[in-house]
Amino acid sequence: MLFLKKIKQVNEDADKQTDVLRLSLDAKDRVKIGQFSRGGKSYAKVKALDHDFGNEFITPQGLFIPKLDEVQMYFTTSSITANFIADILIQFWTNNHHRFSNVKKIVLNQDNGPECKSTRTQFIKRMCEFSGKYDLNIYLAYYPPYHSKYNPIERVWGILEQHWNGSILDSVESVLKYAQSMKWKGNYPAIHLIDNKYQTGIKLDKRTMESYEKIIERDSELGKWFVEIKPEKCKKLIMPQLW
Repeated sequence: MLFLKKIKQVNEDADKQTDVLRLSLDAKDRVKIGQFSRGGKSYAKVKALDHDFGNEFITPQGLFIPKLDEVQMYFTTSSITANFIADILIQFWTNNHHRFSNVKKIVLNQDNGPECKSTRTQFIKRMCEFSGKYDLNIYLAYYPPYHSKYNPIERVWGILEQHWNGSILDSVESVLKYAQSMKWKGNYPAIHLIDNKYQTGIKLDKRTMESYEKIIERDSELGKWFVEIKPEKCKKLIMPQLW
């Protein structure tokens, strides 16, 4: 299958190059907070409510670096939106760019979810801004439906679910505590709580999006699945005063 060969090659090439950083991103299913039984087994004797009346949730968004087996988790009680995903990428890069001073290109592995797909106008806008501001080549490499299980971050979510299986997650603090005590290949994840509230449904008008379409480069055969965003083009569109 052409697609699988393409993404395998993209990922292998990225991991071989010292000036390319590959990141795997995805959100886990939101977690209900409260005195509820989560199934599974627990070695502690805990009492759970008989009925599920809770309406408080928290959602983890993962950022995984396959080359380093390093995990970052960003938790929010708000919605996972294009702006949220862009903001955690910026936070990650702001806090870690000194570690990757030689990196000129970031490859993003994601599924083709509604908030991060390459036809999501607000997401493309924010990725272009990210590229231009930090002078980074951004390459979006998506897993299609029924193949997102191959996205490396998905294996991290499996370990997290096993780690807190059967536990009572009755507060935001308990969710963060369990996540922080999980290990991925001997390493603890970095845990972040994002307090911002995100509005859903933000999008560009057709005319504005057309200007972004002119500067991004879609694959000639697999257009929406592989997209390259180059900083020099983004700067000319977003920050023309610098040119």
